[in-house]
Amino acid sequence: MKAFFLTEIGKTEVREIEKPSPKSGEVLLEVGKVGFCGGDLNGFKGLFPLQEYPNVLGHEVGATIVALGDEVPESIQLGTRVTLYPYLACGTCVACRKGRPNACKTNKTMGVRRPGAMTRYITAPWQDVFPSDKLSLSELALVEPLTVGFHAASRGRVSSEDRVAVIGCGIVGLGAVASAVNKGAQVTAVDLDDSKLEIARKIGVANTINPGKEDLHARLQEITNGDGPDVIIEAVGSPQTYRSAVEEVAFLGRVVCIGYAKAPVEFNTSLFVQKEIEILGSRNCVGKSDFPEVIAYLEAGKFPVDAVISKVIAIDEAPETMDAWAKNPQGIIKIMLNLEDQ
Repeated sequence: MKAFFLTEIGKTEVREIEKPSPKSGEVLLEVGKVGFCGGDLNGFKGLFPLQEYPNVLGHEVGATIVALGDEVPESIQLGTRVTLYPYLACGTCVACRKGRPNACKTNKTMGVRRPGAMTRYITAPWQDVFPSDKLSLSELALVEPLTVGFHAASRGRVSSEDRVAVIGCGIVGLGAVASAVNKGAQVTAVDLDDSKLEIARKIGVANTINPGKEDLHARLQEITNGDGPDVIIEAVGSPQTYRSAVEEVAFLGRVVCIGYAKAPVEFNTSLFVQKEIEILGSRNCVGKSDFPEVIAYLEAGKFPVDAVISKVIAIDEAPETMDAWAKNPQGIIKIMLNLEDQ
């Protein structure tokens, strides 16, 4: 069967691999849809420090259970549509011992530090699959990236009392937008791409800002009556947006960082002290809480699914698509790999 490999920085190819069989405690998944992640693009560009080469890409999965290994509970049924928790924690490091396996020191995400899902069949522990009989395979493939944004909003303790700004409206940033709106917060979406801001408006934000067309500081001050946002979620990963988050957040505010900075960031650290702000990292998601929350959110029809899927491709189109995406990422939110005809 075909699989899409990231072979080295700047190079990909489609290779033939063997179809796996489920071991004890595993299920065999027939993969229908897989989303391309911004991390895949950064790995292709050599900007993601955790990426290992060569590797089958893909960890945003919509699939169907087609076979069961031994020791799988009767509650796991053949023919069930599922998405997949793609992280593998060690279970023994300090983060795992403290019940935060999403921040495992040696976490192995599918497609990053172990083989991914951009192939027709994969196996997975039954505990890592999350079913939905209401969502399509494409919707299920959106669950994981949205959970990363939902987790960031949880890290920021976002509530209906908060004024929140999300900087960056890629799929993860839109997940943070969706979670904050769903919690009843007043949300401002910030991005240089007006089409992404339009999607944020469909989700229900109160305000949008395009810093390329208007002054970010002046608009945030106007929106918050001079206070600044209570919570700013940084979902870009550039030095400029990291600095803006610290500069624009309110006194006693909370800054949540999702994006991996692509270069060192210089801060005016006096703002940390003067404002007494909290700076919180947010990594991956918590499967047992974030996945069910996002699935329920999508099942309620609150998210503009069609608007975020920029392109659907076949696996043989994947190498040229990755090249084109790297050269011109503007306007792309989610590329979806269709494996149903493979």
